[in-house]
Amino acid sequence: MSGHGSALSVELCTDERAFAELAGEWERLHRACPSATPFQSHAWLHSWWLSYGRPGGLRLVLVRRGGELVAAAPLMRVHHPLPALVPIGGAITDFHDVLLDAAAATQGAWALADALTDMARTALVDFGEVRPGGAMERVYLCWRGPRHRLRDSVCLELPAVPVNELVGRLSSRHAQRVRNKVKRLARLGVEWRVVRHDESEAALRRLLELHRLQWQGRKVSSEHLRPRFLEHLVRSVGPMARSGQAAVMEFVLDGVVVAVNLNLLSGEMAGTYLYGFHPRLRERKVDVAAMLLHASAEHLGAGDGRRVLSLLRGDEPYKYRWHPETVPNQRFLLARRRTLPLLALAAGEAAARAGAKRVLRGSPAPAGHR
Repeated sequence: MSGHGSALSVELCTDERAFAELAGEWERLHRACPSATPFQSHAWLHSWWLSYGRPGGLRLVLVRRGGELVAAAPLMRVHHPLPALVPIGGAITDFHDVLLDAAAATQGAWALADALTDMARTALVDFGEVRPGGAMERVYLCWRGPRHRLRDSVCLELPAVPVNELVGRLSSRHAQRVRNKVKRLARLGVEWRVVRHDESEAALRRLLELHRLQWQGRKVSSEHLRPRFLEHLVRSVGPMARSGQAAVMEFVLDGVVVAVNLNLLSGEMAGTYLYGFHPRLRERKVDVAAMLLHASAEHLGAGDGRRVLSLLRGDEPYKYRWHPETVPNQRFLLARRRTLPLLALAAGEAAARAGAKRVLRGSPAPAGHR
């Protein structure tokens, strides 16, 4: 590696068993990285790899200082549609990022950039779905070859405060409607609780069964119905709930669990990842979105210092009723001179896809940025 911090050593890990054994030091690094989201936890990433990873594809870049892990890039090698190094986590992961210990962030970013430069001789580094302020931004700024920054998925965020403060952001008429819906929950006797970590497996199984019922007869994400998705959630969320990185909430009506919600948590954000509810809630005229947000806001905004409540990827109309802030993710394309054509292809494809969406929505083109 180059001279940006000679005390650092860099290792490329391609062994799945070694990945499993990194759990303890990976979690220490995760806690030391201020911008880390729950999706960068070892429990989430390693579980994802067990369910979705392909043999021979693992590429973990590990940076140590005096033996201590101070930076890590969780990557994998893919060959389609282009030869590329992409983040572990796939489409079911809302935010991707690298990890940088705040005490060695500058050195760590340079070390990751240098290591990725070596790996980019034959593949494009295509690192998408990074939140603004993510650690990958530092690596991008250290990159000395061809590079390109793009907008990625739209995310919506609210302040992590109790629901009465969220209601205060609304128009008086809308605010009164929400208060009425919350009062209706109390009249019906809807109760909620956060399940213990050792109860999470049963609760997650109920969540996915209710999710299936919720979408019955309508188009649903097929991945949510596959056994490997359930296996991933059960394997990852149990340890995350134990360490405070996840909270599974059950909603009970007339003694029966009628909804389950999964929130993922980190120092800077909390996000509602997935939920399922019984169609009888519609029959009882329950506003499920208001119910979930009310419970999540009360739990997550209870003075724990979290800065935002993320509604995660997607701009579904129901999310806008709360006047959230639009926070688009970022996608970083990094190449060397010989892989510059791959960068041009990926950037061109992204521009064409974004243009097609604008045409369908009838919206103007955004200002470009690099």
